[in-house]
Amino acid sequence: MDLGLAKIDGWEATRQLKATAETSHVPIIAVTGYVMEGDRDKALEAGCDEYSAKPVDFGRLQEMIQALLQRGPSKPS
Repeated sequence: MDLGLAKIDGWEATRQLKATAETSHVPIIAVTGYVMEGDRDKALEAGCDEYSAKPVDFGRLQEMIQALLQRGPSKPS
């Protein structure tokens, strides 16, 4: 999830996805340039399962994806 979306921000998009039964179980990784203190916590509070700052470390991102897939579906919040 890019947190800097145009019409609604990624935090709100994540909240909406996690609030919908059909998509609440889908893991969401915030991939973002928002790296100020508190941005990671804000993303996780919105429902993101992980957080990765840009520039993207693709090896680390792949590890996050694998860990989330092994963990199984997210629990609805």
